[in-house]
Amino acid sequence: MERFCFLRDASGLLDNLPSKMLLFLYLVLLALGLHCTPPNISEGKVTTCHFPQQNTTLYKMSSINADFAFNLYRRFTVETPDRNIFFSPVSISAALVMLSTGACSNTQTQILESLGFNLTDTPMAEIQQGFQHLICSLNFPKKELELQMGNALFIGKQLKPLPKFLDDVKSLYETEVFSTNFSNVSAAQQEINSHVEKQTKGKVVNLIQDLKSNTMMVLVNYIHFKAQWANPFDPSKTEEGSSFLVDKTTTVHVPMMHQMERYYHLVDTDLNCTVLQMDYSKNALALFVLPKEGRMNWVEGAMSSKTLKKWNRLLKKGWIDVFVPKFSISATYDLGDILLKMGIQDAFADNAKFPELTEDNSLKLSKAAHKAVLHIGEKGTEVVAVPEVRFPDQAEITLLRPIIQLDKSFLLLILDKNTRSILFLGKVVDPTKV
Repeated sequence: MERFCFLRDASGLLDNLPSKMLLFLYLVLLALGLHCTPPNISEGKVTTCHFPQQNTTLYKMSSINADFAFNLYRRFTVETPDRNIFFSPVSISAALVMLSTGACSNTQTQILESLGFNLTDTPMAEIQQGFQHLICSLNFPKKELELQMGNALFIGKQLKPLPKFLDDVKSLYETEVFSTNFSNVSAAQQEINSHVEKQTKGKVVNLIQDLKSNTMMVLVNYIHFKAQWANPFDPSKTEEGSSFLVDKTTTVHVPMMHQMERYYHLVDTDLNCTVLQMDYSKNALALFVLPKEGRMNWVEGAMSSKTLKKWNRLLKKGWIDVFVPKFSISATYDLGDILLKMGIQDAFADNAKFPELTEDNSLKLSKAAHKAVLHIGEKGTEVVAVPEVRFPDQAEITLLRPIIQLDKSFLLLILDKNTRSILFLGKVVDPTKV
């Protein structure tokens, strides 16, 4: 029984290891609780993931990161009410923790506290180890699921980043640092956008639009995600031109995918919403949350790590009729104003302290940008071969079955099963708005 709080799926490693003997040795060491480094094949080179001896930090981080995700989501609802919302919480968290490694004093404390960390309860070394494990686990190659998360810092060419910082952010956070001539605004924008476009294989384009010549440091983070459904939809059953209720007076028409299948689902009577879990074929799943009419604000305000844990306990698998719109969603955010309101103030101010990043005392963060893009279709996020369609037997067909129809505003979460991380979080208000 797969649920969204599952531990690492060891079978997924087999597809990416050069030999079964290495896999066997790694699993034996892991079972014994020893520190080990499984092979990671990427671009012909062998890299390593350093897994902590215990998973306590990762469990703690999953809750902290989830609560940060929902706090940030609520900020977006204030900034862009009644509009689609879509972002990658784990990508933003990792980028900010990476930035904090170059900071000290209030600059560092404000960043970590805005993420939900208390340095008394969780020392900086433990946070770093946890995020190193998290990033390496997410970026570990998996057959039938492609996920690449990364960050990049672009720093004014007059500033010299310290060698130790360059080494640390590369090894811990897989982050690259670029020396950039911001006085040539158009060239700097082109450099940043080209890097992000290349790293996301063309999925995220034109991230930066309005650089200024006095820019000193730009933080960008990206996440590229490609996967197929465990139970793909039959395209012949997709109904074109189905109605989707945007608000009380506005209706749009979208392709509506249909499937009768066994899925985990529940009705949360406390929050007045229906929850549908749809698994991807490897290590990831989507949660669709459909509030009853007029209850969206209530559900948004109640979302937390505890809510996810409650749903995990209550989700039950059974045959249901599912109707899901086929759509693409994207959103671009200049995170500066929101991060300021969340308490990250010194990093953007003249009194910013980044002594571990450069010896220049004038360095401060000028811009933090984020863009997320996702396509929901019959096969998943990309076109793949459709496996043989399964049908219930005649006895099950005669039974009345619940119907879940996503024909009005709903929340969408995509989670990684291994790390319990929220890869994407959003709200679909109008699926025709890309």
